[in-house]
Amino acid sequence: MRNLLFVLCACVQLVCAQEKKYPFVNYQQNVIFHGKDSSDMLAFYKKLNNYLQGKEKEISIAHVGGSHVQGGFWGDQLTTRFQSLKKTDGSGFFAFPYKMVKTNSPPYYKSFSDGKWKRCRSATVRELCGDFGIAGITATSNDSANSFGIKIDSCRHHHTFNSIKVFHNFNGSFVFSSASQINSSRKDFPEAGYSEFTFDKLIDSISFSMLRKDTLQRDFVLYGFDVRNTLRPGVYYAALGANGASTQSVLRCSKFTQQMTVLKPDLVIFSLGVNDVQDKDFSADEYIAHYDSLVSWVKTASPGCAILFTTITDNYVKRRKPNKKSNTVEYCIQKLMHKHNAAMWDMYGVMGGYKSILKWYKAGYARRDKVHFSARGYHIFADLMFDAMMRSYKYNYPK
Repeated sequence: MRNLLFVLCACVQLVCAQEKKYPFVNYQQNVIFHGKDSSDMLAFYKKLNNYLQGKEKEISIAHVGGSHVQGGFWGDQLTTRFQSLKKTDGSGFFAFPYKMVKTNSPPYYKSFSDGKWKRCRSATVRELCGDFGIAGITATSNDSANSFGIKIDSCRHHHTFNSIKVFHNFNGSFVFSSASQINSSRKDFPEAGYSEFTFDKLIDSISFSMLRKDTLQRDFVLYGFDVRNTLRPGVYYAALGANGASTQSVLRCSKFTQQMTVLKPDLVIFSLGVNDVQDKDFSADEYIAHYDSLVSWVKTASPGCAILFTTITDNYVKRRKPNKKSNTVEYCIQKLMHKHNAAMWDMYGVMGGYKSILKWYKAGYARRDKVHFSARGYHIFADLMFDAMMRSYKYNYPK
């Protein structure tokens, strides 16, 4: 295995040679760091290399986070960049019907329904209800009759699909079926927690009809959709983010491992921590322990997959007070990287470190709350992350 220090120096030299487009970005920090054993990340790079050579049909990435991920702008741009490597619109994405439960949704798809749905989130005590899956949020309905569905919106990376897995609770009091006029086949997998619909042609939307047969078991629960175009090669990206999510709230998701096993990602990106450090009782030891459990869950679901931790963004508490705990999280992530032989992208360092969000805000790329970012701000992060990953990949697989 190559000397890690040499690899990092080579990457830094490449970064320094780049055009520095944004003066507030620390480009020298824009590299992928590795633990002592980087074999899992190298395995991901090998699969990416095989994919680019046509030996693999799909690369699968899952991104676990909070509002930065739920908003979808980060994932939208990151997926666009990966899809551009082969100029394809194949494979797909994970989608949760955020609009049906009246919360913000990623820009590349829309969910719709003519019924009533209740939102439950693992991150909010007053919204805790039932079991949670990989998205950390559920949509629940007890309507006697209902319809719901999803449509791919205008985007640059996916346009159609021919397969959709619907993650749901298999409540015997409800039946649902495809309302599409296109021929399809259906298979139910109760133990895995989903029903799969496969269509004989590519479509850009699907609706389902739901009917309550009796009241023996209350509530039909939706956990999300796995949307794929299996006819063409491509990148699958699962944005698993819920507003307010923390490491602790994700651990409340009892179906996380079950559903992650279905996705079987090649790479899991962890971007949790902003909500952790907003808590006045934040504990570094607890934060690390929570992540230890989450890594264990991921490794159970997808053995051998690579883990990429991101440090958190600089942030303020109640818009007024700069959050010094972000420095602590940076140390925690470094410790986790070595502990789990994972990789790390120092998002905090790249954006400029302590109080740097003020510069992003003044430039128009961060919101007034000094926690969230504009769409363009998230696009910048996605571009920086993608560039760092590709430099690391190209060093190990030069042309």
